[in-house]
Amino acid sequence: MCGILAVLGCSDDSQAKRVRVLELSRRLRHRGPDWSGIYQHGGNYLAHERLAIVDPDSGDQPLFNEDKTVVVTVNGEIYNHEELRKGLKNHKFRTGSDCDVIAHLYEEHGENFVDMLDGVFSFVLLDTKDNSFMVARDAIGVTSLYIGWGLDASVWISSEMKGLHEDCEHFEVFPPGHLYSSKSGGFKQWYNPPWYNESLIPSTPYEPLAVRRAFEDAVTKRLMSDVPFGVLLSGGLDSSLVASITARHLAGTKAAKRWGSQLHSFCVGLEGSPDLKAGKEVADYLGTVHHEFHFTVQDGIDAVEDVIYHVETYDVTTIRASTPMFLMSRKIKSLGVKMVLSGEGSDEIFGGYLYFHKAPNKQEFHQETCRKIKALHKYDCLRANKATSAFGLEARIPFLDKEFINTVMSLDPESKMIKPEEGRIEKWVLRRAFDDEERPYLPKHILYRQKEQFSDGVGYSWIDGLKAHTAENVNDKMMSNAAHIFPHNTPLTKEAYYYRMIFERFFPQNSARLTVPGGATVACSTAKAVEWDANWSNNMDPSGRAAIGVHLSAYDGNSKVAVSLPPLKTVEDMPKMMGQGVVIQT
Repeated sequence: MCGILAVLGCSDDSQAKRVRVLELSRRLRHRGPDWSGIYQHGGNYLAHERLAIVDPDSGDQPLFNEDKTVVVTVNGEIYNHEELRKGLKNHKFRTGSDCDVIAHLYEEHGENFVDMLDGVFSFVLLDTKDNSFMVARDAIGVTSLYIGWGLDASVWISSEMKGLHEDCEHFEVFPPGHLYSSKSGGFKQWYNPPWYNESLIPSTPYEPLAVRRAFEDAVTKRLMSDVPFGVLLSGGLDSSLVASITARHLAGTKAAKRWGSQLHSFCVGLEGSPDLKAGKEVADYLGTVHHEFHFTVQDGIDAVEDVIYHVETYDVTTIRASTPMFLMSRKIKSLGVKMVLSGEGSDEIFGGYLYFHKAPNKQEFHQETCRKIKALHKYDCLRANKATSAFGLEARIPFLDKEFINTVMSLDPESKMIKPEEGRIEKWVLRRAFDDEERPYLPKHILYRQKEQFSDGVGYSWIDGLKAHTAENVNDKMMSNAAHIFPHNTPLTKEAYYYRMIFERFFPQNSARLTVPGGATVACSTAKAVEWDANWSNNMDPSGRAAIGVHLSAYDGNSKVAVSLPPLKTVEDMPKMMGQGVVIQT
């Protein structure tokens, strides 16, 4: 991921202001260490820190249209850029960058082109003919983005909070699926799929091979790269499926022709952790070149301050999971790898967290998945983007592909409901879709491995060690005054208090603390889902182990997941679900 910074409509066009923008842009250079660019037009400044993945030779930014009257700074990837170029035959492209289409689409369609982009992105576009500008963020918020306002009425845009928090009177998270236009002076939602209305319950029947095809499409389009890449492989269902599909399709890609068809996989954990064991088993099965990175609890504790500075949150779940990912990203980058595929997002769209076992009916199951997807940019997307970008590594997230989400979220949620007595554990519809007897994607016991949250899977002693360390550094008297010191999102545990102290030191502004979510949670649930089980209110912890009566014990004895299933038809025999209308029942 690159880093973008823009100051728009500023009253100061001096050299001193330009130097200040450059100084702030340097704070984002960890995201894009390959090249820096800046464009100034009067009081408008567009800066870019580039991580070169596609067209590293000529794709430096900012990017322009033919006469350089339209200027764009972009963070992201446009997977359908070659198709879009074919529809822009009267335009001349300056680079081979996938993002080069944006300025030309604007010339053709004005501000109404964002939904045409298949990818993840944050961009700022300046039209110098009238000094108007627009800003947009991808549908789910895979890329990070913030917006702020200066006292001189300037608008500030930054990939990370550290690029603007000292210079804005107020700033906030730029909402995913929205654009901001200077012409209208406000936000406009460009992404509005049927599932955004939580009261409408979909009723499309489950077709396993349609889900399989949609996900394979989501993975293969993300193999677009001109530099070495790999996969994050924890040995859980989600990352294992990403790795399996990548291994199957890698040979035919441009990247394979340049860098070879041997897939590299990466895993991190404490010595003897569940993820290390499962990750190696899957790697051996797939034949990847596997890299294991070990860390100690003390390594993680020592990194927490850096993690909070880079990830820009005090959320307990996010920090727990970001720390091992942060450490692993540094190791991966040292091997010369610049991009990885990762498995975030599956638990939100399929209802894969263990607390979904307690969903009382399909309506509440579906509504919780909707809430979880809408909040992803505050949690897992934030972690995956910033923990990797801290070292100039890009994470791509196939489960959050727009078309794949539309396919899965159009399913009747009854098919996603967890029913162990029928052999249906969490994410059964995904497991079933890839349960291929003739050409297995994964070993059966991996395909049906119980959900482990990343912060648990790297080793249970990681979270226990964090709790012990923070308990030594936060005393009971400090906790008794927590509500007075931190009236917003008051920390309820010593661990949360410890993270909050560090965050406030880096980002003391009230706007900063308002960017972080809060509320009751158990095993990563929303506050609403805590109501599903009265026992959970006494065990409020985001770890998957907090799902009392579900974690591990839900499958003890004779496991019912290895049920006898009828063979699936071949993919070629299946009609496509993608692109069809969504059937809705109220």
